Amino acid sequence: MDLNRWLRLIAGTFVLASLLLGYFANPAWLWLTGFVAVNLIQSAFTNWCPMMLLLRRLGARS
Repeated sequence: MDLNRWLRLIAGTFVLASLLLGYFANPAWLWLTGFVAVNLIQSAFTNWCPMMLLLRRLGARS
């Protein structure tokens, strides 16, 4: 998979996991959903994402 697909997979997994944790465990987990959303929005404007740096270091191809 390329870098963008990995990024979408990870972001979607984080959102789904935090929603489930927020519903079943503790509503404070919904802050993680908001954090992921803010990162996706800022990356749309700046073309920079911390997860992309990590994925590149792990060898994901562009």
